[in-house]
Amino acid sequence: MTDLETRTAGRPGALRRAAPALLGYAAVRALGLLALALWSAARDKSAYTLLTARWDSLWYTRVAELGYGYEVRLPNGDVHSNLAFFPLLPWLERLGAAVSPLSYADAGFVVSLIASLAAAWGIFAVAEHVYGRRAAACAVLLWAVLPVGVVQSMAYSESLFTALAAWSLYAVLTGRWVTAGLLAALAGLTRPVGLAVAAAVWAAAVVVFARGRNDGGPEGALGDGARRVLGMALAPLGAAGYVLWVGHRTGKGPLGYLDVQAGWRNGFDGGAAFARFVGDKFTSFPAALAGVALVAGVALLLWLYVVCVRQRQPLPLLVYTGVVVTLALCASSYFGSKPRLLLPAFPLLLPLALALARLRTSRSALVVSGAAAASAVYGAFWLNGSGPP
Repeated sequence: MTDLETRTAGRPGALRRAAPALLGYAAVRALGLLALALWSAARDKSAYTLLTARWDSLWYTRVAELGYGYEVRLPNGDVHSNLAFFPLLPWLERLGAAVSPLSYADAGFVVSLIASLAAAWGIFAVAEHVYGRRAAACAVLLWAVLPVGVVQSMAYSESLFTALAAWSLYAVLTGRWVTAGLLAALAGLTRPVGLAVAAAVWAAAVVVFARGRNDGGPEGALGDGARRVLGMALAPLGAAGYVLWVGHRTGKGPLGYLDVQAGWRNGFDGGAAFARFVGDKFTSFPAALAGVALVAGVALLLWLYVVCVRQRQPLPLLVYTGVVVTLALCASSYFGSKPRLLLPAFPLLLPLALALARLRTSRSALVVSGAAAASAVYGAFWLNGSGPP
């Protein structure tokens, strides 16, 4: 990419092009929050508490307030340590509480709302770069209407991670290697799956080096190569730094973080535990329906990834998506959380966005409206359930 192309890609008009999609995204999320408020009120629950002060959000606010070291010992001997939660979201919650009258939970909610808009814009930027403006708008709206889209508005780290991942991928696609590396490092401080962003940066950089590309003469080639190397060096620092720090704090060396995750009965087993979980659903008739739905859902994910490959998505997107999906499906615990763990895998939506973009505007609006209503109802039902999302 030339310097002129780089400057053009980052011009202020980018926000104006994305504005309609972002307004549509905000409208979908507002509908979801309205449905949650009404459903929660009917059940005498607080929608705001469900969004900011339950499940993982409580662990993040405890890290923000008390730092690391808090743990819960369960009767069966398991140890749930807050070291399992990466630090960027708690740091931002602490910053928000320090510079405003907001509580840690309030700050987490604000961070998630802002990050969700940044993520939507990042998704638009990536999709527009690859497939054009209309498909980009459809991709943003499809991400908004996902059944578990309500998580985008919770004080969780999914929105923050997706924003950092999307903009890092965009930086890779537009040749901003240092920016890509910095954003990948921040993504690695947000969630363990930050590995996927670093892998995408590395894969893209290695391919460019292997092809011997350059953006100009010898001096331009040397400068661009140095920036790629620096981006590659920066990309894994966030995740690696935190994992090594946890290992040092626990006294268990570089693999200490895996021991922390084991205390939560979470790990990577190649999908064996998830396969058993799905298989167990077929032991009775009512549960078998859920089993069929799970099998269909996994098949849909794999089919969409194959379509992404066939449509020749850029290598960074394929590597990123492949790692996110693999880590989500092959984790050995918290099977009910897998849908939200897949939220950052937005490139899977691009084939659907392309198909939606080919429809007449009235038809695509009807599809999105119906999906938005279904997502709002499902999100309200889901968060008012007994288990964590």
